[in-house]
Amino acid sequence: MQNKNINNEETPKFKPIIEAADHLSLGISIVVAIAMGIGIGLLLKKYTEVSWTLWIGVFIGIAAAISNVYKAYSKQYKEYEELAKKPRYAAKKKLQDDEDDEDYGEKSY
Repeated sequence: MQNKNINNEETPKFKPIIEAADHLSLGISIVVAIAMGIGIGLLLKKYTEVSWTLWIGVFIGIAAAISNVYKAYSKQYKEYEELAKKPRYAAKKKLQDDEDDEDYGEKSY
């Protein structure tokens, strides 16, 4: 029996596992990006025989790690914006807006 939602569309079995692995992989990708940058720097140092070329690789690795963090942040922010548009979560905002619209002028009883 396959998982189905209300619209009779099949939902992937492993989607939650893949999404969890995607979130966990950010830390690993930072380490790998920096390690690859150091590797590039060591190769540059070996082939050019200039010691400061190692730092070029280190900076490339750090830039790649920062890029990975920015991409992950952008992806999460986009998902947050889509979630905020759903009516289920908009009700609380509507209640807060209604409370702000109260008339604080004179009241006649």
